[in-house]
Amino acid sequence: MMNILKGDLVQFALTGRFDVIIHGCNCFCSMGAGIAKLIRDNFPEAYQADLKTGMGDKKKLGAYSMARIERNDNIFTIINGYTQYDFSGHGVLVDYEAIQKLFAGIKNDFANQKIGYPKIGAGLAKGNWEMISDIINKELQGEDHTLVEYSKI
Repeated sequence: MMNILKGDLVQFALTGRFDVIIHGCNCFCSMGAGIAKLIRDNFPEAYQADLKTGMGDKKKLGAYSMARIERNDNIFTIINGYTQYDFSGHGVLVDYEAIQKLFAGIKNDFANQKIGYPKIGAGLAKGNWEMISDIINKELQGEDHTLVEYSKI
């Protein structure tokens, strides 16, 4: 089951709490709002990894790009998870199948690591967190994974 922690995902990563942090991205290499912007501003390596993917490529949905980050004697991986096609429009933008595919891939590629993430797809992408959390719990069953609910520490 999902652990829940209040605080700042980026700060937790910088202090070594997680081996892997995941955030949701659109397929247009923008990382211009929400936690994606925070990651872009603090970890240019993650943004560079995003820029190496095809801009506007719908085939990215459910896949990810990644960057290995070294800061303050801590090493962790940032996953840019492609969980929505576009970044604007009416209605739900998150793609639930992409969430499922992404987290199945995370389980396969990052098993036995400490994984942290925000409410992927439930903020600016307007998805249903109950549905998303059910998908994450199912796909990461048996893994050490934590939802970080943002709050200033």
